[in-house]
Amino acid sequence: MKLTVIIPAYNEKSTICEIVQRVRAVERHDQLIVVDDGSSDGTRELLRQLEPSDDLTVLFHQTNRGKGAAVRTGLEHATGDIILIQDADLEYDPREYPALLQPIIEGRAQVVYGSRFLGGPRKAMFFSHMVGNVLLTFITNILFDTILSDMETGYKVFRADVLKGMPLRARRFEFEPEITARVLRKGIRIYEVPISYNGREYWEGKKITWRDGIIAILTLIRYRIFP
Repeated sequence: MKLTVIIPAYNEKSTICEIVQRVRAVERHDQLIVVDDGSSDGTRELLRQLEPSDDLTVLFHQTNRGKGAAVRTGLEHATGDIILIQDADLEYDPREYPALLQPIIEGRAQVVYGSRFLGGPRKAMFFSHMVGNVLLTFITNILFDTILSDMETGYKVFRADVLKGMPLRARRFEFEPEITARVLRKGIRIYEVPISYNGREYWEGKKITWRDGIIAILTLIRYRIFP
C-alpha cells in the first residue's frame, strides 16, 4: 500500500529541514507533501532550496490560512492508499510510522491515532495542556460514544478511501476535532497505538492556545448536532 505523508508548516524555520530529512529517512513512505502555510520567517526559502525528487512535493499558500487549510491542500494532491499527517515540529517521531501503519496494513483498522497517553515515553507537558487534552477527549467520548485517550494527537493516519469525499471545512487547529467527529459519525472506530512525545515550549514555537481549546469544543458540538 502506498503511503502519503502530509506536513503542514507555518513558521518552522528551525525544524523544517530536519523533519523532512527524518521523514525521508523512513523506508516506509512513497509520497511526501509539504504545504507551507504562508510562512514569514524563512521557512519558504528553505523549502525552495530542498533538492527536487520524485517523492517530494512542496506547495505554498500565499497567506497564512491555518493548519486545517494546509492539510486540505495536501489532501488534494495525495495519491497514496494511506494518508498520514505529520506536524512540522519535532514533537512526533517518524520512526514510529511502522507501528502507526500496521493496524491498517493488516486490515484491522481504517483510522489509527498515535496516543501520547498510552504509556509511551514522553517529555512532561504543561499541566494546563494535559487538562485541556483530557477534557477535549472526554467531551469527544461522551458526544460520540467512544473511548479515545488522545483526540488532539498530531499523529492521525487514514485509509485514503475514508477521506475521499469527506467535506472538510476546518481552517485552523479545529481540524483535529472536525476530522475526528466526521470519522466517528461515519461509524468508523478509531484504533489507537502508543507513541512517544517530545513537546516543545512556547519559546520554541508552540502555537496552540486555550482559545483553540474553546473552538475545539464548539466544533465537536457542532458536528455532533449538525453533521
